[in-house]
Amino acid sequence: MGDGHDRLRAALADRYAILGELGAGGMATVYLAEDLKHHRKVAVKVLRPELAAILGGERFLKEIEVTANLQHPHILPLYDSGKADTFLFFVTPFVEGESLRDKLDRERQLSIEETVDIGRAIASALEYAHERNVIHRDIKPANILLQSGHALVADFGIALAVSEAGGQRLTETGLSLGTPHYMSPEQASGDRELDGRSDVYSLAATLYEAFAGEPPFAAPSTPAIVAKILTERPPLVSDVRETVPSHTARAVQKALEKLPADRFQTAAAFADALTNPGAMTTGISATFPRAGAPVRAKHWRATVPWFAAVAALAVAAAAILFRGPSATGVANAVEFVVRFDDGINHGFALSEDGRQLVVSGENGGLLTRAMDAARITSLTATDGPIRGQPVFSPDGESIAYIDVEERELQRIPARGGVPVIIAEVPLLVMGLAWGPQDTLVWGRGFSGLWAVPVEGGTPVQLTVPDTARGELGHWHPQFLPGETRLLFSTYRAPFDSTAVELL
Repeated sequence: MGDGHDRLRAALADRYAILGELGAGGMATVYLAEDLKHHRKVAVKVLRPELAAILGGERFLKEIEVTANLQHPHILPLYDSGKADTFLFFVTPFVEGESLRDKLDRERQLSIEETVDIGRAIASALEYAHERNVIHRDIKPANILLQSGHALVADFGIALAVSEAGGQRLTETGLSLGTPHYMSPEQASGDRELDGRSDVYSLAATLYEAFAGEPPFAAPSTPAIVAKILTERPPLVSDVRETVPSHTARAVQKALEKLPADRFQTAAAFADALTNPGAMTTGISATFPRAGAPVRAKHWRATVPWFAAVAALAVAAAAILFRGPSATGVANAVEFVVRFDDGINHGFALSEDGRQLVVSGENGGLLTRAMDAARITSLTATDGPIRGQPVFSPDGESIAYIDVEERELQRIPARGGVPVIIAEVPLLVMGLAWGPQDTLVWGRGFSGLWAVPVEGGTPVQLTVPDTARGELGHWHPQFLPGETRLLFSTYRAPFDSTAVELL
């Protein structure tokens, strides 16, 4: 152990003897320790130093008091919490067993009976907490502990405490969002106001993996996973594993619905449906409805198939640029093809004068090519974070893009230079447009259009989806040439069509 571990040992020496490190996660490092007062083994979880510095001890410890009052046989209790030296920590029992994550890594799939038993146990814990207005926000296999066949939910309320204590200093899609494979669509789109139905979704995703051997949505990167969560529906788990009872499979599918209103409204109802065939009286389609259903007109609107709205998820991009007619009267085409194999929405943009193309490259960087040159150059490090959704300024002098890992809207000179941070953005941005008067507009997950000045500032919301009409989000804004008005797509439920509107 290094100096930091020695400092921790010294800081806790009057209460806990640190015996060794058990593991580390996104928010905390976990140590095995001996409770010197009660002579028992405990798990001491210490927040990462940079996170502790952002939160501050007083506010975090106040927020975590809520979870200390949760008393349920399937909730891992909170023994202690505090601040020692610069360390923020909390203490739970040491479980002499394994996590569901460990078990799935070893066995890949569990028996139908064991999976259902775990699901019902965790659902009972969630129901108890939800009745007390406590949402877990990070249900996943790693947070479900198994001790002699008894399932326990760990870290209950820790993500909420981190989010509440961090306030505006944490991004909307930061540590409190959960783990990508198990986060609900509303979490994926950056909503801060979550309710118990988000936990129901995450539990369903966890059970899906225990049944099928893989999560409902898998992809090689967080943005690609989130895109699938928002736009795709997984197959019925009984189609993947035939021995899963039909009513159980349909219960899991209902709990994985995109809209919270379409899921079970309580964890108890989900638990009942897992074992009670009568609880599921209607079938659930395992595929999207057919594309092209008409949409009632509102303002100026054109209906397009739903798959056109998600065409940006294509894994290959090509741009064919015309230089004008040749001496023979036939246009000369310059073809520049960039292929991707990782399923990420890389995106490309062409300057208004048609002289420069920018593509978000396979290894994360922005690649650019002038049409009068054969050489492709890098504007940013190609082994850095993924930079997506590039867009040129109207004068072609600058490029805006999303730094996916930092969740920031940035801009950079089109000829290269130092990036400038404009604003924080959610994890999933659906389209980016640079309009006149130097305004940037984007679509945000299950939300409306947002805008911010190019020079930076606080983003403001331009539109709000009409949920009463089945609208889920406003995506892919596009300014009309020379105007401040813009077009955007309205993503609707059911997933049969989307509308193009004029704002």
